[in-house]
Amino acid sequence: MKYVSTRGGDLPKSFCEVVLEGLCRDGGLSMPESIPKVSKETLDAWRKLPRYSDLALEVMSLYATDIPRDDLKKLVEGAYNSDNFAVESIISERTISNQVKVLGLSEGPTYAFKDMAMQFLGELFPYVLEKQDKKLNIVGATSGDTGSSAIHAMKGKPRIEVVMLSPHNRMSAFQTAQMYSVQDDNIHNIAIEGVFDDCQDLVKALNNDIEFKEKHHLGAVNSINFARILAQVVYYFKGYFMTTESNDEKIDVVIPSGNFGNIFAGIIAREMGLPIHKLILATNENNVLDEFFKTGIYRPRASKDVHLTSSPSMDIAKASNFERFIYLIAGSEKTKALWEQIEEQGYFDLTGDPLWKERASWNIESGESSHQNRLETIEKVYRESGELIDPHTADGVFVGSQYLDGDLQLCLETAKPIKFYETIKQAVSDAPFDLTEVKAIEALPQKREVMANDVTLLRQFIESALN
Repeated sequence: MKYVSTRGGDLPKSFCEVVLEGLCRDGGLSMPESIPKVSKETLDAWRKLPRYSDLALEVMSLYATDIPRDDLKKLVEGAYNSDNFAVESIISERTISNQVKVLGLSEGPTYAFKDMAMQFLGELFPYVLEKQDKKLNIVGATSGDTGSSAIHAMKGKPRIEVVMLSPHNRMSAFQTAQMYSVQDDNIHNIAIEGVFDDCQDLVKALNNDIEFKEKHHLGAVNSINFARILAQVVYYFKGYFMTTESNDEKIDVVIPSGNFGNIFAGIIAREMGLPIHKLILATNENNVLDEFFKTGIYRPRASKDVHLTSSPSMDIAKASNFERFIYLIAGSEKTKALWEQIEEQGYFDLTGDPLWKERASWNIESGESSHQNRLETIEKVYRESGELIDPHTADGVFVGSQYLDGDLQLCLETAKPIKFYETIKQAVSDAPFDLTEVKAIEALPQKREVMANDVTLLRQFIESALN
């Protein structure tokens, strides 16, 4: 399997090559040349696999073809085990109504679904670096959960340094403490005076400077890295098997999404042959993705227009992985042209394009929620089922409720409720939280550097701290 750029300007590369590089040299994102198709017989065989790591091996071996199977087996078993996850099944599921189940993806060390991919990358990166005798300086951007999951997966790992950019004073207290309390020498937290999109823009600026990127061995750990997407594809298959009786059933999946990575993994799983009917994208007040799927206009917002919400991990107005979706439906030449339009005029409009006429075939619905919608949803779910959900998952449940049509609806959980206990207490004042661990983490000393939104300052930091 070779990987190409969404913008068509880079040579085909192997899986291990794209794992270490982040953005492609032409500014695009890596994509497999083709998406493998899974037969009904294979799907039936996968349903019977006893462990999550067994399924991960089968799915990932279709994409990571340059990693010997025995080596890949060790990597997935090193990632998906009871030392790293609180349940033996790695993911869980619970029912919140007759038609709706929540897929529990937050059983990992930082209580967020990002652990599902990061624990794999924490095994994969050192393996590839050792094989290639290289080191890697990961420069990432986070709106809250990616950074924490990456830091806890990479701390103390050989040949790796992590510089994680996060928006200053725009995460929950628990998210902040989980990240900034890590004291390992290879972890560097930088709080950028801005919003998540500013952090993401700084990372892209460094990646687009090929000379600087190669000199300082820069790589990516956020969802522009295809290995992240691949790891997320696995839980779509496992979640389907856990919540259905046979492979003849179809389900709808609801995905809270800010950067379009989580839902794009579902798009790939469905392309492979998983019987998903509708994918339902949920956003908060930062509704750039909902706007596109409703109107055909993709208009990233300026930093000053990003709303600070009670589902802060989705406070994103430039969805990086959306480019992969456009590539999938339109090809590299069209994708390159559309992103040039964004650079020139700030948006693109597909309403007059033949692509927009084909949108029914995408089977993607969308919607947004407000703070009040989230509070009411959290309260309603708790009252009716006794289950607590975090505000991002509440985005999903609320939007999904607008598209109930008889099929089982599976809503992907994004985080444990305790990570956002302040918001949940607004909805359920007597929510049964044991905050002992939370308060202990929040009381730990925190290590981070506050920095202006300035790529020159970031370059100087990397040159001094990582060399």
